[in-house]
Amino acid sequence: MSNKFNLSDEDVALFKSVIGKTKKIEQDTVVHKPNKQIKREIRVKKHQQEALNNEFYFSDDFQPLLQDDPIRYLRESADPNELKKLKRGYYEPEFFLDLHGLTQLEAKKEISALITACLRERAVCACIMYGHGKNILKKQTPMWLAQHPDIICFHQAPKAFSGSAALLVVFDLNKQIDEFFR
Repeated sequence: MSNKFNLSDEDVALFKSVIGKTKKIEQDTVVHKPNKQIKREIRVKKHQQEALNNEFYFSDDFQPLLQDDPIRYLRESADPNELKKLKRGYYEPEFFLDLHGLTQLEAKKEISALITACLRERAVCACIMYGHGKNILKKQTPMWLAQHPDIICFHQAPKAFSGSAALLVVFDLNKQIDEFFR
C-alpha cells in the first residue's frame, strides 16, 4: 500500500520550523456511552407516552352509531369491503387481548396499550376478548374503539376467536406511513 503523503525531509523541516515547538495534548475528556439501563428507561417512557396518547381518544360519554347483532363498525372514510373481509375471515388476528376480570379503567388502559403495540409492530388485526359477564365491557369496548382514528373497522369475532364475547379489530397502517412521510 503506497503512502500518498510521503514528504521529503526538507518539507518536514519546513513544517516544523513554521509550527514551532509543540506539545502533544493528552485527552482529558471522557466520552460516556449510553447505559443500557438508561436506554431501557427511555424506551419504557416512550411506550407509556404512546399509550397515554392512545388513551386520550377514549371518552365514556361519546355514543357512536354502531350496528348491533352482530356488533360491527366501519369508519366513514373506509372501504366497505374491509368490513366484509373481516367478517369472512380474511384477516387473522396477530395480537390477542383478554379483558376478563378488569375494571373499565384497566380495560381502557389495556386497549390503549394494545393499539400502541399493534401500530408499533405493524399488526393489521387484533382480537379483543371481553367475555359475557355483565356486558359492561361488551357495551363500552366498541364505543371506545369507534373513537380511535387508527381503527378502520371492527366486527364480532367468529366462533374460533370467542364468538360473541370478542371483537376483531383492523388497524389503518397506511395512515401511519402517510404521517411518517409528511
